[in-house]
Amino acid sequence: MTDPMTDPAELVFTRVFEAPRELVFTCMTQPEHLAHFWGPAGTSAPIEHITVDARPGGAFETVMINDADGSRYPTQAVYDEVVEPERLVWTEADSGMTVTVTFTDLGTRTGVEIRQAKVPAAFRSPEAQAGFLTSLDRFAGYLATLTGGPGGPSGEGPR
Repeated sequence: MTDPMTDPAELVFTRVFEAPRELVFTCMTQPEHLAHFWGPAGTSAPIEHITVDARPGGAFETVMINDADGSRYPTQAVYDEVVEPERLVWTEADSGMTVTVTFTDLGTRTGVEIRQAKVPAAFRSPEAQAGFLTSLDRFAGYLATLTGGPGGPSGEGPR
């Protein structure tokens, strides 16, 4: 859900992950990690279809594949800003959507805010937002395999 005081084409998701900030940032910038959690439940993102050049002007590309029917969902974006381990900003080529991910150090945990601006109408539906939340759940579960911590997420969904 969006805040009525913000642009209706903007979504904000927050989550607290049970992992240190450096690890959470690394997982968001390395294909060998992204392949484990990128995309909503029911999709996969094979490593051979992930490109990350985490620098301003660098490419961020993925292809999510629907596990049930093989449908492919490519994303092509360019990094606008990379401040390790604090912030990632990229703009998607096709939609013009800008994604800003902010990583807040909470000691052994990390607060993550994902702000999506210029979100296409199809991605603002309750179903699309619920799907996005499953990707955050998958990320929490993957981080737990790396840290030996709890697999469940804590924090909020969209606001």
